[in-house]
Amino acid sequence: MKEKSIFEGKLIVLTAPSGGGKTTIKRHLLETYDDLGFSVSVTTRDKRPNESDGVDYYFKTSEEFYALRDADAFVEWEEVYEGLYYGTLKSEVDRLWRSKKHIIFDIDVKGAMDIKKLYADQCLAIFIRPPSIQVIVERLKARGTETEESLAKRIKRIEHEMSYESKFDTILVNDLLPVALKESELKIEGFLTIEKKSRVGKDVPDNDKTEEE
Repeated sequence: MKEKSIFEGKLIVLTAPSGGGKTTIKRHLLETYDDLGFSVSVTTRDKRPNESDGVDYYFKTSEEFYALRDADAFVEWEEVYEGLYYGTLKSEVDRLWRSKKHIIFDIDVKGAMDIKKLYADQCLAIFIRPPSIQVIVERLKARGTETEESLAKRIKRIEHEMSYESKFDTILVNDLLPVALKESELKIEGFLTIEKKSRVGKDVPDNDKTEEE
């Protein structure tokens, strides 16, 4: 049973297979709408050079993660890969609602399903689908950060995640990024009463080069 908060806004959950573009779309939506706030997840993976603790993720050791889990601190959590955990803190939801923000999540498929189950009609769950699995594989290879072994694990998980798309409220095909970004705006505006920020001088990227989980 979810706890009540002074302000209960709505929730936008974005999920996609690794390399599917959810982080790029999430960043675009946060730049476009003042009334959206990003739920920062907890992870046990190592921090990358371009990342900041408390901004991209809350980086924790496995022992710290287990302590939070045992204290019932998570809305949802999952072992995404063996020994690699991600989770959404209850305190993060409360923090954003205290700021009177609707919340946007950038999380994995299982976590998205858990949040949708908990918040029901208060939540819009969006599955971001690439035009094909091969497109994702090429994006992952282009990063130059995957070994053959890690790429094989990711492909196996991608195939599993793609099987969940029919369980989501809506599907967004990320083929041409400018089109996908515009469609994401329409889906958000159809769910929320929300106004855009001024975007004078802001360019829409023409391709998706964002690092994805």
